Amino acid sequence: MDQSKHYVEVKDLAKHFGASRVFENLSFTIDEGEFITLLGPSGCGKSTLLRCLAGLEEPDAGRIYVDGEDITHTKAQKRGIGMVFQSYALFPNMTVAENIAFGLKMQGAPKSEMLQRTAQAICLVELVGNEKKYPNQLSGGQRQRVALARALVVKPRILLLDEPLSALDARIRRNLREEIRNIQRKMQLTTIFVTHDQEEAMTMSDRIFLMDKGRFVQTGTPEEVYLSPANEFAARFIGAYNLLSAAEASALFDVQGGESLFAVRPESVYVREPQGVYPQTCSAPVPGTVVSHQLLGNVIRYRIAALGTELTVDVMNRSSSRLYAPQSAVELLFNLAEIKPLS
Repeated sequence: MDQSKHYVEVKDLAKHFGASRVFENLSFTIDEGEFITLLGPSGCGKSTLLRCLAGLEEPDAGRIYVDGEDITHTKAQKRGIGMVFQSYALFPNMTVAENIAFGLKMQGAPKSEMLQRTAQAICLVELVGNEKKYPNQLSGGQRQRVALARALVVKPRILLLDEPLSALDARIRRNLREEIRNIQRKMQLTTIFVTHDQEEAMTMSDRIFLMDKGRFVQTGTPEEVYLSPANEFAARFIGAYNLLSAAEASALFDVQGGESLFAVRPESVYVREPQGVYPQTCSAPVPGTVVSHQLLGNVIRYRIAALGTELTVDVMNRSSSRLYAPQSAVELLFNLAEIKPLS
């Protein structure tokens, strides 16, 4: 096989810790400049896979190629790969500038080049004015920017990010993930990002590799993974899908096919309103009763009981007058074109 066809190619990778299997026969390819997210629950193997790519763990079998080069047994410091951890891993006795320049110093870069590239990295992550501060003088978001700049300053072939935002509050997470994505696009940097957060995966990725128990359950663009879940695990993990048995689906709408499970997105169920306009692919109205609701900002998420089944239904929050109180009687319409049968 021509290993130069893809920038990253992993073939039949396996990793065990004693008798415990993390993954085996894991194969995938990544093109240069792609932003890939390894998404999955804790313990599924995504961080171990990242550490194998970085050279921090030795795989038990398989090969890892980067730009046609076999790096399976290359030492971590020789791989040209940058890594950012959840814990920042900054040197507390070094300033921001010294932390960022550390990798260049280890490479023996000339002082003039080290100063220039460190200044560029500080500018890139918007930390100008903080060069002389120490980590304990920075916020969590600023410390993670330092860790990111330290990985970027050495101009890595690949950037690996191991849940770098999970310790930050929601607002900082949103801002920093946008900045990481903008920097990645600007540098056209091949990036592999590990998270268990579906929203991060959906908003940041070119492709998502959904993992469970050491295997890839589904790979594809965020749209493909969200709109067409491959199986029950994918539907449960990637969104708030309603999963209906064949009997439940038959009671609520016309069932096509012999599948035993049907996935229905919360936004594919409509609460029928007077003068409302709905897709022609909608089912006949079904009576329901509001059980509860949650305000999620621009979306109201209802739990609605209908014909013996409790459903999650998302409605745009356009007006407080449209808020249905518990025990309200409503009618539901199902967009049949968006219902996914699962094998």
